[in-house]
Amino acid sequence: MNAAYIETTGGPDVIRYGELPTPVPNAGEVLVRVEAASLNPIDTYIRAGVIPMPRAMPYIPGCDLAGTVAAVGSGVERFAVGDRVWGSNQGLLGRQGTFAEFCCTSEDWLYALPASVRAEDAAALALVGITAHLGLFWRTDLKAGETVFVNGGTGGVGSAVIQMAKAVGATVITTVGSPEKAELARMLGADTVVNYNTDDVITAVKTATMGRGIDVWFETQPPSDFERTIDLMAPRGRIVVMAGRQAKPVFPNGSFYLKGLSLFGYVMFAMTPGEQRRCADDMNRWIVGGKLKALIGKIFPFSQAAAAHKLQEDNTLGKQRTLSGKIVMVLG
Repeated sequence: MNAAYIETTGGPDVIRYGELPTPVPNAGEVLVRVEAASLNPIDTYIRAGVIPMPRAMPYIPGCDLAGTVAAVGSGVERFAVGDRVWGSNQGLLGRQGTFAEFCCTSEDWLYALPASVRAEDAAALALVGITAHLGLFWRTDLKAGETVFVNGGTGGVGSAVIQMAKAVGATVITTVGSPEKAELARMLGADTVVNYNTDDVITAVKTATMGRGIDVWFETQPPSDFERTIDLMAPRGRIVVMAGRQAKPVFPNGSFYLKGLSLFGYVMFAMTPGEQRRCADDMNRWIVGGKLKALIGKIFPFSQAAAAHKLQEDNTLGKQRTLSGKIVMVLG
């Protein structure tokens, strides 16, 4: 099979493209012919060796995929050859990734792909959508009528947070960095959009909530100012952090507990298959119903995986702001 792969960690230029053996599914495994995959920041961190992960070389990067079942191992019960599927959690914890013609995975990490949904859209939503759902519903138990603040509403996770919160009847406040992104955030359903380069975020949030504060604060960036966050929270509010491995912000303990707040952290790939399947079930329903849409910024063939990784790093680490939406990879 054709695949993008590495034989050593390093910069994007360590990625090679060529022939690797097609995997054979073992008991409980499914072989998927990959139609689309997506690129996430964690893929670049693993490739660079920044996040230690067990992996066999040559290693194929990529967490997300959508495609068609090509073969099944013994004991597989949920899927058959020809089924359309999507999933995530590949390229992690010793599993090979998805930037290849075929990917072999446990059936536990796969979900049915509705006939009306494009493979590119399912792949683009996989990791970011599951991550957003876990934070909003498994961690903070978001309810209709509550107010959600998401820092960075047009990023991969942020855009999913906006749409999922609106899908259950919440009010959404978000920040963006440009008028163009403000328009996009409103299109996604955000009720209040604050440009952090031109607007006073604190004043805007207090005005939008009429001084009551935020019920669920979803922090997609490395947390740096808990003083501001806690000041803007409603009593018994919940704060989600899911970024910033090296962040060590000052924490105002007194104001935190006096408001009765809760702080939640998690990583998607540490959640169980059952926990993630609940996310996928909701996502499928919302995608088909038009309540959850993918934001795709650029499509690359697998043969240009090195260029795709560079573009992702330019925006994640270099803050070049030349990408809006997910990078999707396809055969070619």
